[in-house]
This record gives sequence, C-alpha cells and structure tokens, in this order.
Amino acid sequence: MAPVETETRPTRDGVLTGTRWLLVAFTALTALAVFQLLVLADVADRYWAWTIHTELTAAFLGAAYGAGFVLAVVALRQPDWSRIRVPVVTVTVFTVLTAVATGIHLHRLHLVDGGPFARVVAWVWVAVYLVVPLACLLVVAREERRRVRPRAVRRPMPDWLTVVLTVEGAVLFTAGVVLFVGGSTVHHQTEPEPAANFWPWELTPLSAQIVGSWLIALGVAAALAIRQGDLGRLLVSGVTYTAFGVFQFVAVAWYWPQITRHDARLWIYLTFLVAVVLTGAYGWRAARAGAAEEDGAGSHPGTVRSTPA
Repeated sequence: MAPVETETRPTRDGVLTGTRWLLVAFTALTALAVFQLLVLADVADRYWAWTIHTELTAAFLGAAYGAGFVLAVVALRQPDWSRIRVPVVTVTVFTVLTAVATGIHLHRLHLVDGGPFARVVAWVWVAVYLVVPLACLLVVAREERRRVRPRAVRRPMPDWLTVVLTVEGAVLFTAGVVLFVGGSTVHHQTEPEPAANFWPWELTPLSAQIVGSWLIALGVAAALAIRQGDLGRLLVSGVTYTAFGVFQFVAVAWYWPQITRHDARLWIYLTFLVAVVLTGAYGWRAARAGAAEEDGAGSHPGTVRSTPA
C-alpha cells in the first residue's frame, strides 16, 4: 500500500508496565551472559550451559548479548511503543528460535553432567528460554492491540539506506537460516566443525543454531526497520546495530592470535562488520535528529506521511 499524505496529530502510545519489566529482566540476563561468555570466554568449555570448545564462539555470543544489553537499556529510556516495537519484536524472534534450538539439543546441556556451576547455568538457561519467549509473545500481543494508528512518518528513510539495509538484512537472515537449519540436522556431534563452509571458524551444532538465531533476528530487524521507514524511530535499532558490530570487533581482537588470518572468510566477515557499524551509526545519528524533530512537533498538528500498520 503506497504511503499517503494525511493530517494527523502525533500521539503518544506509551509503554505498558509489563513491557518495561520484561526489558529490565532482559537487561539483567544479558549482562550475566556478557560476563560469562565474553569476559570469561576462555572457561566457557567448563562453566557454561553447554560445552563451547572454541573461545571465539563464546566471545561472539557474549558480544551479541552485549548488543542485547544495549538494546534493553536504551529501550527502557523510550517513552513510546512505536520507538521500541522493532527491538522488542527482534528480541522475541531471537528467544523463540533459541528456545527451539534448546529443545533440539537438550541432551547437550549440562543438566546432569559437568560441574555444579555448569549444571546451575544449564538449568537457568532452560528456565529462561521456557519463560522469556512466552513473555515476549504476550508483551508484543498486548502492545500491538493498543498501538496507535496511523503511524506518522516525519523523516522517511532515504532510498540508499533502504538498499543497504535490504542487502545487509538479506545476508544476515540467509546466513542465520543456513546455520540454524544446518545445526538442527546433527544431534550427537560434540566436536566443532566448519559450518556450511562459509563461517570463519568452527561451530558445534548447538552453537551454530544460537549464532544463527542472532543473525536471523537481526535480519528480521532490518526488514521491520525498512517497513517502518521512519528515521525518528530508529534510535534503539541503530544503537543496537552499532553495538553488535563494535562488540564483535572486540571479540575478534581479543582472540586475534587464535584466528587463521589468511582465511578470506575472516576478512569478508570483518568487512561486513564495518558495514554494520557504519550503517548503525548513521541510523543512530539520524534517529536522534528525527526524534528531536518529532518531539518538537508533538504539541501541534502538522502534515505527515502515514504508513500501513
């Protein structure tokens, strides 16, 4: 449906208390995951919910949770559901996919083996991914039922950004699907192996599915941002996208001595991360300006462009 010009007054739709509590819980859980997976990546083979043989895999997951932590913290500061809708849906996609991966590879978790600490972490992991996906779905459903329509677009996304996000989102989504599907076909392999011959380091099936869950969620986020099409509402998404790229650079730099540096896949991966950081930084900057413009216009009617719900 093509955008149309309408006269409308910008309306605050607020954020439900339950949504904010979910974001608080996600903040705490992601902070713990960052500490255990990024800071303590070298002991993830003994103290995580399942055995992660490759330290860079643990660091990647910790860096991804670092971006999730940033998402939750920034989202908690936003006044309206319209500004956190894409990030919360992104979290929902990730948690649902991770719950599926956990069910498929439940036998790989340290529920009855490993050290006492690893067993506790494994049971916490299972509890989290039983409860959080359902909570996310409930929150999204409740917020969507009360969402204000039409959605006013004050700063349309430029065409070049739409193209860039489309390409990056397609790459993220496709890579995530390949990893997720590939990881679901092997149930008893314990040693890492090359994932689909394109990932720059080796992954076990469960780790491949969790990595794939993050990539799919980010791909969905790119698609939702394009559909929303409003720079003023990209703040949380832009900050998160930037944080994801920056944290992944930190992970690679941290374990640079362990990486095969002549592998072309590594340099393609790093180049893609550069593109992610630059795209996110632009969206972050544009969103701050767009949000300020929207806030300034919030007290009086104006001509804006509405998009389909």
